Amino acid sequence: MRTEELPNFTIINNGKISKELVNLGIKDFYQAINFIGNLPYGRNSQRSLYQLVLTEKRGTCSTKHALLSRLCIEQQVEEIKLYTGIYEMTEYNTPGVGAILKKYGLEFLPEAHCYLKYNEKRYDFTRLEVKGEPINTFLVEEKITPAQIGNYKINFHRSYIPVWLRDKGLCHKFNTDNLWEIREDCIKKLSQEIQE
Repeated sequence: MRTEELPNFTIINNGKISKELVNLGIKDFYQAINFIGNLPYGRNSQRSLYQLVLTEKRGTCSTKHALLSRLCIEQQVEEIKLYTGIYEMTEYNTPGVGAILKKYGLEFLPEAHCYLKYNEKRYDFTRLEVKGEPINTFLVEEKITPAQIGNYKINFHRSYIPVWLRDKGLCHKFNTDNLWEIREDCIKKLSQEIQE
């Protein structure tokens, strides 16, 4: 992970997330990245409450990056932004989903991902030890706020599915709802594999 390309800063007690991290003994942004990136992957009990990453000791791409983004906001580091984008999830870039995709006759499906951007480069701290190919190609992306990782991100993702189905010529075989169910099966499988 190219952490050293990002600006480091000392965390001062300047907001709720900053205070919680300081109380955990985390003194700067690089330590925060390391701590959060090494927490297990898993959905939080409430998907839009990124603060739960610290109490539940786990998180997804959404909650982990929203937490880091909120830290940057509290520390007035405005050049690091939170983004969501749609990529084509495959067994190669997301190991563990291949069997589910194959079951439905798919090689890939559109998945939303959250990450940070700095100087037009993407930084993904969902897991510091990345398995599979890096996710480099996004079909569409948008800058969001930490508060938008819940319903806003879900609606952004779901609204892209009909476009993707039309572009791939798959409207006769799938619709938004059944493709979403396949996607949920993939996420469950990923969570199970990571916990085993």
